[in-house]
Amino acid sequence: MTMENQTFQTEQKSDKGFVPMILFCLFLGAFGVHRFYAGKIVTGIVMLLTLGGLGIWSFIDLIMIVTGNFKDKNGLTIKN
Repeated sequence: MTMENQTFQTEQKSDKGFVPMILFCLFLGAFGVHRFYAGKIVTGIVMLLTLGGLGIWSFIDLIMIVTGNFKDKNGLTIKN
């Protein structure tokens, strides 16, 4: 198999930073700041009103960010 026959797909990454996303989630996650940063305004407002789902939703988001499964509003993964 030659290099010509192989197709390489590069996964596009978000322009949002990994470190700011983690810091926002850790320190301001209950207010949904990390979701506002990612462009997810509606869920950011819901998190703000519910205090991050009483912390549970913020904790789940933190795990998703650390494992590289959190996506921005365009469906692109956050750079790490």
